[in-house]
Parts: sequence; C-alpha cells; structure tokens
Amino acid sequence: MTDLPFTLDQLRILKAIAAEGSFKKAADSLYVSQPAVSLQVQNLEKQLDVPLFDRGGRRAQLTEAGHLLLRYGEKILSLCQETCRAIEDLQNLHGGTLIVGASQTTGTYLLPRMIGMFRQKYPDVSVQLQVHSTRRTATSVANGQVDLAIIGGEIPSDLQENLEVIPYAEDELALILPPGHPLAKHEHIPKEDLYRLQFIALDSQSTIRKVIDQVLSRCDIDTRRLKIEMELNSIEAIKNAVQAGLGAAFVSVSAIEKELQINLLHRANVDGVIVKRTLSVIVNPSRYRSKAAEAFIRDVLPQFTMAEWKGKEQLLVSSVRSPIVAEITDDVI
Repeated sequence: MTDLPFTLDQLRILKAIAAEGSFKKAADSLYVSQPAVSLQVQNLEKQLDVPLFDRGGRRAQLTEAGHLLLRYGEKILSLCQETCRAIEDLQNLHGGTLIVGASQTTGTYLLPRMIGMFRQKYPDVSVQLQVHSTRRTATSVANGQVDLAIIGGEIPSDLQENLEVIPYAEDELALILPPGHPLAKHEHIPKEDLYRLQFIALDSQSTIRKVIDQVLSRCDIDTRRLKIEMELNSIEAIKNAVQAGLGAAFVSVSAIEKELQINLLHRANVDGVIVKRTLSVIVNPSRYRSKAAEAFIRDVLPQFTMAEWKGKEQLLVSSVRSPIVAEITDDVI
C-alpha cells in the first residue's frame, strides 16, 4: 500500500482555513504560525498535484478539488475523534466526553436540568451542550459530531434514513398573559377572545411558531385573524414583553415555571384548545454509542418523560454497539 498523500494535521489545517476564511485566522485558531500553515498547504498541494485554494481574492476560497478533499477530510477527522472517544470509554465513565444536542427551547430550559442530574451522578464525564436549529442539530447527530439530541421540530427528510427517531415527551404550549390583564381573572376564556388579544410571537419562520399555528388551526382557530403586535427572536424577550403588558403569547410550559410560581405571568386556559408538540430523541444507530451516552439515556431521560416512553430507553441502551466503521461513504454528509 502506498503512503497517503496527506496527514491528519494537513486535514485539520484545511478544515480550519475553510471555517475561518483566511490562513492567518486558521493559524491563530490552531495556535501555530501562519508560515507553518502556508507551508503545510503548499506541501499538500504538491503531494496531490492539484491547487486547493483560489488565491485571487481577499478570502481563502476552496477550489473544486479543495471542496472534495474537505468533504472527505471532515469525515476522516470525525471517525478519528470517534475512535479516541471509544478508547476513552474503556475507562468506564471515569472520564470521556458526552455531547448532547438540542433545539432552541429544549436546549435552553430542559437540557440544563438533565445535564445537572447527569453530572451529579457522573462528575468525571465532561458534558457539552450544543443548541442549534432542528436541521443543524439533526445533521450533527447524523455526522457523528453529537451523541444524541432532543428536538421539537420535524426531522428533514434527507436526514431521516440516517437517524433513529423516538418520540420522547409532550411539550405543552401555554397562553400567557400579564397577571393584571382582565382575562386573567377568568379560569377559562372562550376561543373568540383570542382574536381580541394582541400577540407577541416568534418569527414566522421559526419551528415553534409553525407548530403553534398548525395546532391552533386544528382547533378551528383562524391564525390569520390573530393580531400579531410584534415579533421577537427569543422566548426570554417574549416573556419580558408579556410581563411588561405588551401583549399575550404562546410559549412552552417548561419556559415559564419560575414566572408562574412567583406570579410574574398568568397562564390562561382556552376552551377546547390544548396546544402540544412532541419532543423526540434522535441518535445515529450506525455510530458508536459511548457508555456516557448510554448512561444519559438510561438514568436521565426517563426522569423527564411521558408514560409512553417507559421501556423505550432500553431499546437504545440494549442495542448492539456498532463497531467503528472505517469505510467512508457519501451518505454520511
């Protein structure tokens, strides 16, 4: 077998340049000198006998060959990281890393409590939480960059075949009002009153906003008639706006527990309307599942779930761990 025309360090440098957009920033991120980075790229291009960067512009742009090498290089580096984590796993939870992903609401309000419980039982395991959109989170799980994730949105169809998706819990979305609002005096309010409220909502393209609109439509509520007073980009901003008396909103119950306890917000019940969405646990069944990930699934997930989940954690824990697969295939992207 002939020697490979590249090293892992060269692949790391290529990935850093592509991410940072310049040789200097890549060198800084890798804590090496810029001349060292330039020399490695020159050697790599010489070994491959093909240019990897178009040096005509201000930003380092990959050529077609550069994009191809980067695509396979990221998968090679991912498998290397997976190998190291599998070896660390032999220490039986006396070290290692657990990487958990989540979509925005679950990552902000649910996962910190889960991770706190996990760290109490396994203090030697380093835990990383990555909070992104459902698509980005699902992509990270599919690529093996995240061990498991809890998401509330729909998995993109192009990723579903690479993932195991298990319904995990029901996330109820509540109508919140300022405590001094006239409707806060009533135990239940009729649907028609929704059309007289001024609403504060997330951006119309957000996953939660779409879920809310879909559920309200199924409850015979015309979402086009709802008066959207303003759109904000975070749940915290919406809660503060409602507290300030600027309007009403639908938010996850998990996001308002403290505010309800100290009476900063009022949860209103709407006749005949129960707004819920399903949270799902996603894993990549073809990737190695560490003991830390299995411990999280076994010891933590059942503490925060609906009855339908009971026993399903065993499907994930007891499944045969996949060996580290050295074959690189395009369907991982």
